[in-house]
Amino acid sequence: MEAVILILGLLVVAFMALGVYATVKVIGAAKRGVDRTITQARRTVEDTTLRAKSYGQVGVGGELAQLRLSLRTSMRATQEALQTGVVEDASLSESLGLFERLGVHGRELDEDLKRLEREPDKATVTSLLPDLKKRTERITRAAESLRWAARDRARQFADDDLAALNVQIDVEAGALRHWTTAEEPVPGRPAGRGPEQAPGSPAEGEGAPQAITATDPRLQARHPWQKSARPETTN
Repeated sequence: MEAVILILGLLVVAFMALGVYATVKVIGAAKRGVDRTITQARRTVEDTTLRAKSYGQVGVGGELAQLRLSLRTSMRATQEALQTGVVEDASLSESLGLFERLGVHGRELDEDLKRLEREPDKATVTSLLPDLKKRTERITRAAESLRWAARDRARQFADDDLAALNVQIDVEAGALRHWTTAEEPVPGRPAGRGPEQAPGSPAEGEGAPQAITATDPRLQARHPWQKSARPETTN
């Protein structure tokens, strides 16, 4: 009896622990989902603000906003391309690692640009613009190089697969069209009949290769998608 009570107690504790673990996992997943949603919403608002500034604001503020928007757009597009591609092509993991290192420089530049947007000394900011533009161009060019290389690689793989598939289809199509037909009809002799046997010649089919005729498709097994043949009517 005591053993039964002990086992029941252990089961209750195990179920309680499992319930707590499941609850923690659900809460954690929900929290991560909320964090992603908040981050995405914040990013969308910031991008919209930068886009408005780059088109509607003149001077140093508009140029800084344009640099930030160009940087963020290029980095995000490259990140999405590499993360999507590495799922099917593991060799892109090294490229993804390089992009992560590039992302450190991109975040530093974005923070510098964001800080300079609030800088009241516009003359100093103007003097820094040439260097900021060079840094932005170097980072975006590197990101674009990784992105287009990954896309070219994926397109080449797709082209190679399509070429191999076309070859296989051509071979299969040739095999489907290859069948043995009866010999050409001879004038004065009905088509489909072989030459008449001379007296004393071996019987037909003995010692001579037989022609392989195509299988009548009507005798093969029917499939669910095939229409039923109409019954022949007799008069």
